[in-house]
Amino acid sequence: MDPLFLSRIQFAVTTAFHMLWPLLSIGLSFMMVILEIAWLKTRNEVYYRHERFWSKIFLLTFGIGVASGLVLEFEFGTNWAGFSGVVGGFFGNILGFEGSMAFALESAFLAIFIFGWNRVSPRVHLVSTVMVAFGASLSAWWIMDANSWMQTPTGVKIVNGSVLSINYLTAILNPFATISFWHMWVACIETTVFFVTGISAYYMLKKQNTEFFLKIFKISIIIAIFATPVQVYLGDLSGKLVGQYQPATLAAMESHWNTNPAGIGATWHLIAIPDREAGTNSFVINAPIPGLMSFLDTGSFTAQVKGLKDFPAQDRGPIILPFYSFRLMVLIGFVMVFMMLWALWYWFKGNLKYENTSRHKWFWRIWYWGLPLGFVATELGWITREVGRQPWIIYGIMRTSQGVSNLTVGQVMATLVAFILTYVTLFVLFVVFTRKILKAGPDFKSPLPDWTKEAKKNA
Repeated sequence: MDPLFLSRIQFAVTTAFHMLWPLLSIGLSFMMVILEIAWLKTRNEVYYRHERFWSKIFLLTFGIGVASGLVLEFEFGTNWAGFSGVVGGFFGNILGFEGSMAFALESAFLAIFIFGWNRVSPRVHLVSTVMVAFGASLSAWWIMDANSWMQTPTGVKIVNGSVLSINYLTAILNPFATISFWHMWVACIETTVFFVTGISAYYMLKKQNTEFFLKIFKISIIIAIFATPVQVYLGDLSGKLVGQYQPATLAAMESHWNTNPAGIGATWHLIAIPDREAGTNSFVINAPIPGLMSFLDTGSFTAQVKGLKDFPAQDRGPIILPFYSFRLMVLIGFVMVFMMLWALWYWFKGNLKYENTSRHKWFWRIWYWGLPLGFVATELGWITREVGRQPWIIYGIMRTSQGVSNLTVGQVMATLVAFILTYVTLFVLFVVFTRKILKAGPDFKSPLPDWTKEAKKNA
């Protein structure tokens, strides 16, 4: 129980909580764009009703995401003053870009999106919906870019504990930036798809508004056809980048101790119990395919993969947590692919017709239970990424122990407890209000927007 450990726990808690809300706000804003385009294109009322229904949950996620995100940015100053003192001149700019470009853009157009019905023309309202989605995604870009720079620091020269020069283009386009952003963005879409299908399955089991929610279920499955395999591909690319730029992290993720001989591929471990003192695994169950680790990490079944023993002991991070969080993340990813294929087969067999929905309760139960899969997989991926980077706060440049603020155990413990209590309260409120939204169901009685000439003049 020292300030460093408690500060890491606090940042982990705030990050894990905050991450839940952008996952939904980015994904739901993207879905609202699709629904509004479909409504304007077809004038089918069901698309409009869906957009208004899901926008209520979107607003909840947006509000909680803003509150928890501000805490994270302030923590760089309160708990990580050593880090901020060295690279704050660059890192603060990146976070500033997120606030001035992305958050401001999203917030401004959000007002038009909420209050613009019957006040602006359909084109202007669609533009506002698109800009809300774009602002949310742009925010994700800057946040992921800042974190990716910590993983692969480029474009910034640090001399004697201060930034000497900055090449912004090189720093912003660091090796991890693009793949990390798209991996996270698709995770937002995939998480939202399973959130929406899970809620749709809830209504199917309750036999309420089944035709209405069957529509959004099918739309979500169509999105999942693209999102789930793309996410597997992006995850594979991300793993190969880790092997290229953070070989010690990769060795920890695989609990790989000894570099395999040239021409003989490394074995992939399904289960392992690492023994740090002995420098080996005390128990292991290997995959049946020879050289699978080499193939997954490099694309070749015979490639060499550096083992943990090739790195100084002080440069080796935790092993058990990234090892198992990585495997569970991958497992959930393939479960999501399987569920998508299963739903497609059901659809092809005619089981997703309105008159057949009540005959397949286990199908809907499994999709209902699948609602949290995207959230769990993303949290596991973040654990793999952040714990795997240890003991570095800036990989290869600054250790985490050098970045912590000069705080007492009591000070950090007090804020940690306060944050946990606050976040539990916010989460409970989200559940309570979401249940109220679900219990009330979609609104079919309110009049449709009147896109009159007068409304167009107000645009």
